[in-house]
Amino acid sequence: MFKNKALQMVMAMVVGTSTLVGFGGAPQSVSAASNMVPDYEVKLLLNPNVVLGSDFKLTSSVKTAFGMPDTVTKMNVQFMDTNAKDIYNNGWSPRIRKTEGENDFELSYKKRYAITGDDINGALTLANQEGFNSGDTGYEAQIEWGYQKKTLSITRTKSGSKSGYSGMDLPNQADSRSLLINNAPDKFNNWVSSGWGTSKLSSSRIYGPVLAKRSVGTWSGQKLYIEVWPILNAAGTGTEYVVEASFKTSSQATASAKHDELIAYLQAKGWFLAQDSLKTQLIMDRY
Repeated sequence: MFKNKALQMVMAMVVGTSTLVGFGGAPQSVSAASNMVPDYEVKLLLNPNVVLGSDFKLTSSVKTAFGMPDTVTKMNVQFMDTNAKDIYNNGWSPRIRKTEGENDFELSYKKRYAITGDDINGALTLANQEGFNSGDTGYEAQIEWGYQKKTLSITRTKSGSKSGYSGMDLPNQADSRSLLINNAPDKFNNWVSSGWGTSKLSSSRIYGPVLAKRSVGTWSGQKLYIEVWPILNAAGTGTEYVVEASFKTSSQATASAKHDELIAYLQAKGWFLAQDSLKTQLIMDRY
């Protein structure tokens, strides 16, 4: 990866517009690998002071509006990085998550690309030039569509297990390191230099954990999720609650239209918080 990025960019331009001579002298058209095809996740914030009760759970009016049951699914989440946040500063986020009802830990390696304005294709093209293309079936591309900001995320997800843990427990620092090192995909591992990813993980620490709760309902024909994330506040003395509503779709047109419709609906209810969701950044900054 590290030595080939520039070469990949040149080859993508040359190969994408060239023909090569095959056996017998017949010209053969050769095309560069196409960009990944993303799905879309709209993520909007709700005002925690309005939508949460004194018990920091969703109010009955919110649950009723979206047909949500009283039951929630717990998700315990932590990130791993060096003290200097070398991994995060290179656009990657290695994460371990334990979801209620699942036996194994979910290990994810996420690479993010900022999207300027509405230039989604530009971000996909840059990712392609850096080695992420439609042939990467092990990776999933997603446009995270916030209030005003859009981000391309490309994620490789794996599962892992360690003995000695039960319930919602997450692995300790040593076990978290070994899980993420042993399952590290090549693109992450060799991003800056050969073995860079696992080298950084070997000196990483835990950022978190955060025990979030997810409720599931419906809105305008979409499956709607609302997650409540209790995150350490900026002063480090208490808890700040981040409440995020989201839905997923494979259609950019649907994402765009429903994004605006959901904002209008939440505004009419008095529940909307006009900010972009930055959960990962808050966790990396505060733990």
